[in-house]
Amino acid sequence: MRAALLLLAALPFLFAAGPDAFHFALIGDRTGEHVPGAYEQVWKSLAADKPAFVLTPGDTIEGLHDETAASEWQQVETILKPWSALTLYLTPGNHDIWSDSSEKTFRQHAHHDPHYGFDYGTAHFTVLDNSRSDVLSGAEMAFLEEDLKAHQSQPWKFIVSHRPSWIVNALIDDPLFALQQVARKYEVQYIVSGHIHQLFHAQLQGITYLSMESAGGHLRASGKYEDGWFFGYTDVYVTPKSVDFKVHELGAPFGEGRTTTLSDWGKAGLITRR
Repeated sequence: MRAALLLLAALPFLFAAGPDAFHFALIGDRTGEHVPGAYEQVWKSLAADKPAFVLTPGDTIEGLHDETAASEWQQVETILKPWSALTLYLTPGNHDIWSDSSEKTFRQHAHHDPHYGFDYGTAHFTVLDNSRSDVLSGAEMAFLEEDLKAHQSQPWKFIVSHRPSWIVNALIDDPLFALQQVARKYEVQYIVSGHIHQLFHAQLQGITYLSMESAGGHLRASGKYEDGWFFGYTDVYVTPKSVDFKVHELGAPFGEGRTTTLSDWGKAGLITRR
């Protein structure tokens, strides 16, 4: 992980690399009362699919204590050493940044700002920082619009943040909020978040909102697969004409290894019962 991130920091022009057709892996939160072994199994499973890169919406360390943050990042780097050839794009979660000191530590280990953008092939990704607020600040929204404007020629656009600040509006089909309006202005198709540890998705004026399944953070509420509570990862296949999601549940001992498409899931869990 560290080697890959150092390479990104040293060679930023690689952000624009990549073929027109590729696939990447989306993983959810590792932490938030993490379940030992689940995160390692996520990486072992997704690496077998050989994604172009891995993107996470945050909560990579348990954090919340300045004095242990650096050692926790070092532990994650040790965990990911077998897969260091895979580039990992980090989004800051509330377990990753909670103070000025932890933000400094995040920058040191991620080798980029808490918010940033990058291109890969025909896709552009804007990563936002709402680690310390349930809403996207004015500064984050200004960065978002500036970044999207600079990359509006890219056919596919993804916005990623840790907290789903969009959740209420998207679930009640209310388009009158700033994120939706900016996304529509620049023809963004996908908005992805973590934090909840539950898979569900909503469609609003042609934009897909996605809450990621857990990659190790504890399962809440019913804890049932059909309600979106499970450990896994999602492969995203991008071509010049389409984007397709394949959702993977971990196999034993963390799950039953079921695979679904995003269209199988709705606002309240699994639509197509399998």
